[in-house]
Amino acid sequence: MTLMIDYPFPGAAPWVDHFKDIDLPVLRHTVQQLDELREAADTINTRKLATIIEHDPLMTLRVFQLMAKRRGARQSGEITTIERALVMMGTQNFYDSIQSLPIIEQQLKGYPKAMLGLLKVIARSRHAARWARDWALLRQNVGFDEITLAALLHDFVEILMWCFAPTLASRSRETVASTPGRRTCTVQQETFGASLDDIMIELIRRWSLPGLLLSLLNPADAESANVRNVKFAVDLARHTANGWNDAALPDDYRAIESLLHIGHSKLLARIGAPEELVLAARQAELEKEQQDDQARGR
Repeated sequence: MTLMIDYPFPGAAPWVDHFKDIDLPVLRHTVQQLDELREAADTINTRKLATIIEHDPLMTLRVFQLMAKRRGARQSGEITTIERALVMMGTQNFYDSIQSLPIIEQQLKGYPKAMLGLLKVIARSRHAARWARDWALLRQNVGFDEITLAALLHDFVEILMWCFAPTLASRSRETVASTPGRRTCTVQQETFGASLDDIMIELIRRWSLPGLLLSLLNPADAESANVRNVKFAVDLARHTANGWNDAALPDDYRAIESLLHIGHSKLLARIGAPEELVLAARQAELEKEQQDDQARGR
């Protein structure tokens, strides 16, 4: 029986202490997909296996935790992607380490609202990861895999809260939704006793997750193009989750267009915005071009 936390802890440190040795649950679908490939563990393509793992933020965290435990003193250089981690440990050793995984759906069986909230955050994380990867490739960044993982894991503490403090997570979400003018970190401080970013940064250190991951998630490095790549993808995923008419989206678009040096209609098409929005943006750009041509011809 998993112990659920119903009251806030006094600060980030007690949360980190609580989570540091926790057995991370994973999605039932992840377990089913991995089990289907278990018999071919010795010959399976590591990219195929990594794709399944990276679809589940908590399974991704489990692999990094496993690598941290297995990392020998002689190993030089950090493993910063799931595929490299699988190559290093071997796919059979990976399967040996996941004989009996806790399942999120079982853990949250009595918390349907929390299960829905959790799935929404995971869906948001997947969107962020997909966009972050696409933009990193467009920027011809060789570290696109690391940028993808940073976007996927950006909200992993919020996911942990839905898993282990579902009542508090629901309260936080409801407060943010009912008071749109309030800063999210303020609501988190009141609800959990600490901001989720503070908990995240310390957990990354405590779990010996890749240092590169910490740098990509660090708000202090906000001027870095790679950090902005991650942040903008996370922001866009968060705001589009509220609908394509969210008031924060115009600012998101401008920031992303500046990072990628592309026009508005091209960005909307690239992120899969509704067709009517893409067409309206193209029409506006065409009209602007015509006005500019007329102005030059005077």
